[in-house]
Amino acid sequence: MHDQNIYDNEVFFEGYRKLREQPSAANHLVEKPALFSLCPNLSGKRVLDLGCGYGENCREFLHLGASHVTGLDLSEKMLQIAKAENNAERISFVRMSMSDLSALDGTFDVVFSSLAVHYVEDFDQLLAQIHRLLADGGIFLFSQEHPFTTALRKGPRWSQNEDGTINHYNLSDYGIPGIRTTTWIVDGVIKYHRTFSDIVNALSTAGFQLEQMLEPLPGADILAQYPAYQKCYHKPDFLLVRAKKCCV
Repeated sequence: MHDQNIYDNEVFFEGYRKLREQPSAANHLVEKPALFSLCPNLSGKRVLDLGCGYGENCREFLHLGASHVTGLDLSEKMLQIAKAENNAERISFVRMSMSDLSALDGTFDVVFSSLAVHYVEDFDQLLAQIHRLLADGGIFLFSQEHPFTTALRKGPRWSQNEDGTINHYNLSDYGIPGIRTTTWIVDGVIKYHRTFSDIVNALSTAGFQLEQMLEPLPGADILAQYPAYQKCYHKPDFLLVRAKKCCV
């Protein structure tokens, strides 16, 4: 099983950091508000954050009442920032790959993951291990790159007029799941494509009940400030899923 750990690549990490610091970043404007709109009541809950990155969500979970938060990430560079900027008494940061959670102990009421599951090759195993870690009735809430985004294997993503106006998204290879090697900040970034039915059926097989799915779009206020986000109405950037562990 492949663990690329692209976030510890110095060039990628610096490029990613600059992207996230931009006020127009889609993570801040679209993904994060949608993620927290699906957030269950965290009062007194034990929370696991898979692919916690900088740890800012971990700290927010505490503000929302979580009794303890475990932030897990493979990247040492990410965890260094998390420990420096978002450490707290009831947060534990752990360096571990999402590809194998078998060494992780404890039981959690809520498992979050923000924009990380598309880096995991074996989605079925990930779901089985999350199911094991969740208490009965626990919630798994995750976001990922939209399946239309992960589908492409080659070619330009957008068709544009000569003046640069986007006409439509060039969807291709959607029905071919598996590895994708893309250029994002650096060449050779590995992600994994799954169709909507792959995702839903895997959740069901693993013992989850689907509660809600979102494909969030930027509102009028964002479009007024950043007109380039109009392209999201052709193809959303993100897919968010909230699922509940079924009681045995």
